[in-house]
Amino acid sequence: MNKGVIVSLLSIGLAQGLKIPIHYVKEKEWRPELFFQTGGMPSSHSAGVSSLTTFIALKRGVPTADFALSLVYGLIVMYDAQGIRRQTGELTLKVNSLDELIDKIHHDESTVEFEEKTPKRLKEMLGHKPEEVLGGALLGLLAGYIGHLLTKNDSKTSGFTVN
Repeated sequence: MNKGVIVSLLSIGLAQGLKIPIHYVKEKEWRPELFFQTGGMPSSHSAGVSSLTTFIALKRGVPTADFALSLVYGLIVMYDAQGIRRQTGELTLKVNSLDELIDKIHHDESTVEFEEKTPKRLKEMLGHKPEEVLGGALLGLLAGYIGHLLTKNDSKTSGFTVN
């Protein structure tokens, strides 16, 4: 199997697994279901693409088309993870707040006060904060480097062929 894919998938799994103890340390709440959810620290998107890019750079070299493709694709994925996807999650929180306001208006005839909620790490959060993307990228760099070390005795192209 393609060793670059293996390194990338393992780093994604590691990032997802690390979300559980990191959340526990921050919130004092054990939530194993975080392994299967998006968002949170570290970004598995960033870990996956940065580990693959690092692995390719070390196996094939930086001046290759493989590296260029992986780098550009990885930067787009990381930008999207903390940009568009995060904004979608924040919009979802606003919509949920409006839904609560409408419920209050229909069920309570007295004056309704509405307080806008600030985004928190909730199920609706689809994307990542910049520090979560950076954390995933650093984890991916480390995973890509370790993956390269573990396959160092292979030929230069064996990471990209079926063995």
